[in-house]
Amino acid sequence: MKDEKELKVGLLNGDFDGDLGRVYVSEKEVTDNRQRISRLIDVFASLYGEDREVEVFSAPGRTEVGGNHTDHNHGRVLAASINLDAIAVVSPNNDNTIRIKSEKYKNADVVELDKLEVDENEKGKSTGLIRGVCAAFVERGYKIGGFDAATFSDVLTGSGLSSSAAFEVLVGTILNHLFNEGKIDPVEIAQISQYSENVYFGKPCGLMDQMACSVGGFVSIDFEDPEKPIIQKVDFDFEHSKHALCIVDTKGNHAGLDDEYGAVRLEMEAVAKYFGKNNLRELPQELFEKDIAALRPQVGDRALMRAFHFYNENKRVLKLVSALMDNNFEDFKSFIIESGFSSYMYNQNIYLAGQPDTQPVALALCLSEEVLKGRGAWRVHGGGFAGTIQAFVPYDLLDEYKNRLNSAFGADACKVLSVRPVGGVKII
Repeated sequence: MKDEKELKVGLLNGDFDGDLGRVYVSEKEVTDNRQRISRLIDVFASLYGEDREVEVFSAPGRTEVGGNHTDHNHGRVLAASINLDAIAVVSPNNDNTIRIKSEKYKNADVVELDKLEVDENEKGKSTGLIRGVCAAFVERGYKIGGFDAATFSDVLTGSGLSSSAAFEVLVGTILNHLFNEGKIDPVEIAQISQYSENVYFGKPCGLMDQMACSVGGFVSIDFEDPEKPIIQKVDFDFEHSKHALCIVDTKGNHAGLDDEYGAVRLEMEAVAKYFGKNNLRELPQELFEKDIAALRPQVGDRALMRAFHFYNENKRVLKLVSALMDNNFEDFKSFIIESGFSSYMYNQNIYLAGQPDTQPVALALCLSEEVLKGRGAWRVHGGGFAGTIQAFVPYDLLDEYKNRLNSAFGADACKVLSVRPVGGVKII
């Protein structure tokens, strides 16, 4: 740990650029985060007093790269951490209490560690996430303790980049390093974070978000056994691809979409249940394909197309991973485009049936193809229907792409990102 003033002076002098460079991939990001962390140190001092010894932590947001709507039927996904993150300046205390004050919110989150039971009043609140992470640490035999923290996050909320998962992983990473000598591996931190969101926050999410945020870089996850997912960190240096990762917020209205999202899972499962299986991963594709005629009146044609999407997308994740491992970014982009078209035509989570005048995701994909065809790649990102799209854009087309998409969806619609090489981490 370092004294606040000592840390700030060292930051501004560039003494910790090597530490920052492990996390932030460009010289500009290192420079920007010198100032960002320095400012947060001042915030910490104003909240908790000067002359405290502090440490600095970070956890990134994430993007889904492949495996659209496969995880809920025990399929494979490919995700990646991004260069937007939640950071924290932290110091342990002797109060057996966690206090976390985010710059974005008026009040601090305060959790007393002698009360780790589920609190129904904390469902949907960040205090529930903190309490849940602590409870999971204790259940697994790990140590916890009180600390004070000032945090700031630039992970965009409502954009499918998993701001909540970044926060959970940040809390888990702090507890890991302050009280457990950093011995808990990132996979377990992710599982703890998912437990907190499921049980204490009340959101039945899968494990993809937390795993990508915690492990970092490109991460392949196989959910055939959700209790023991197979995790593979994919070694690929995205910076050398000479492409930007763009996430475009189409500003669609997410209200009332729960039934649409749920129908994707339920229709896939309906196909599996026809054969006495719980999910499509348990059902061999060849068995499914032999009974199409009998299945049609039982589950409907859309369910069959969504099943085909699942099977092909599940195999496509392996192709995406192989392309990255072979350093073949051109093949990677072709599989990204295939994924996007499969979601559009077969999974059908691009627009709402019965609303032909409101198709923001479809329009964003159309505009992306106009600019990027033959050069880049584009696909729906996340749940679909009214959310975001993802594009891999060559640097020389980036200005044109941003202008085209921002002109349609607003000046801040297109976010230019990169893939971050590390997940939850103690920076300094």
